[in-house]
Amino acid sequence: MLHELSLLEAAAAVRNGDTTAVTLVETALERIAGLQPQLNCFLRLEAEAALQAAAATDQRLAAGDDPGPLAGVPLAHKDMYYRAGQVSSCGSEIRRHWVADRTATVLERLDAAGAIDLGGLNMSEFAVGPTGHNRHFGDCRNPWNPAHLPGGSSSGSGAAVAARLVYGALGSDTGGSIRIPSAMCGVVGLKPTQTRVSRYGLMPLSFSYDCGGPLARTVRDVACLLALIAGADDNDATASSRPVDDYLAACGGAVNGLRLALPRQYYYDELDDGVAAALDAAQAVFRDLGVELRPVDVPDHAPMNLLWPISMSAEAATIHRRWLQERPDDYGPMARRRIEFGLYQPATRYLESLNLRERYLDAFCAAVFADADAMLVPTVPVPAPTLAATDVGDGPALTEMVQRLSRCTRPISYLGLPGLSVPCGFSPDGLPVAFQLVGRPFGEATLCTLGDAYQQATDWHRRLPPPAAGG
Repeated sequence: MLHELSLLEAAAAVRNGDTTAVTLVETALERIAGLQPQLNCFLRLEAEAALQAAAATDQRLAAGDDPGPLAGVPLAHKDMYYRAGQVSSCGSEIRRHWVADRTATVLERLDAAGAIDLGGLNMSEFAVGPTGHNRHFGDCRNPWNPAHLPGGSSSGSGAAVAARLVYGALGSDTGGSIRIPSAMCGVVGLKPTQTRVSRYGLMPLSFSYDCGGPLARTVRDVACLLALIAGADDNDATASSRPVDDYLAACGGAVNGLRLALPRQYYYDELDDGVAAALDAAQAVFRDLGVELRPVDVPDHAPMNLLWPISMSAEAATIHRRWLQERPDDYGPMARRRIEFGLYQPATRYLESLNLRERYLDAFCAAVFADADAMLVPTVPVPAPTLAATDVGDGPALTEMVQRLSRCTRPISYLGLPGLSVPCGFSPDGLPVAFQLVGRPFGEATLCTLGDAYQQATDWHRRLPPPAAGG
């Protein structure tokens, strides 16, 4: 069935004439119509424009033109990527009707590759929160069990890809917002190295940590998407001018002899039993593939989990200061509490948080990458909790819950390193779990090689959610 194809398989089917762009888009729209009431993945659906773009793609292909490597493939993106002339709500009441005056560089690059943009996906308000709750537009739900959260803040991206509504999506990751929903929804998500991807036209949250990246069904799919969106950008001086590797070519590479670091301490005492068992099984797969597993001691990650929110919230509060003063009641409790925290951070604490990054990065890289090519750690220590259990208001329980869900991803964001979340099994309740591969700065190609080798040896990424929830 068309919706079960991977992104690369769908692109090949259009180019080979096995299907048409219009058929792919119509299939996606039919599934969205059936599952949107249950999953609430979309905040904005551009059905007519997508069908027109698909028809134009088919005409170009019939004429012998080359519309690009993703010609006719339906995608959709977190509703904080701007497209000129369209509303970009950022999942918020404050920007419910705000119309963008520019188009994000990464969207322009996907347009040039021939992809079809179906619209804006649900998200945690202003990209704040690892759960996916949204009081303004309704909660997005997990395709594997709609009573459970999909993870955030790129909730709609993870859920839409997992439910086979689209073949890929862009999310953003400031402290885990690509990797967490990828893990909880059973898809692949890649947070690139800080500065690897242009942020022009992406609603900012934290200048020091914001990072755009892809979610898709396979490592090869995210490798393809990253290669298309990465690279220097005249509109974003912070985007790295370092040459972009051929991430797709890195997939299928030999892993025999590669070295994978296993930290002796990484919140293992807090792991759910099902997550721990899946991680042990994943290590065995890598060992059978000829990957050398090396236990290592890493710098204490607890201080990084404390330093990250200081600088993140201070930068977020700077962006939101006027709205917090003029429209405080238009924020949901999670976004308001976590952003307001930044108003109370002294400049000395903010600067200390940023200044310590280099020291921790040097120590981390020396400990991990002196004798290893990448590191394997959990993505999230527990399977997706229920939406009800994590709707905890804005009291102390909120802070505890947020820390628990994001403590395995935040240190990687603090260091600016690339992280690839790969599904590796299911809990006894049938909810996805995942591991996270962490690489050197700009080491995404190595992560793709390792992650793809794991997927070629397993079939977790081919599993479909139950029919009642999106299969």
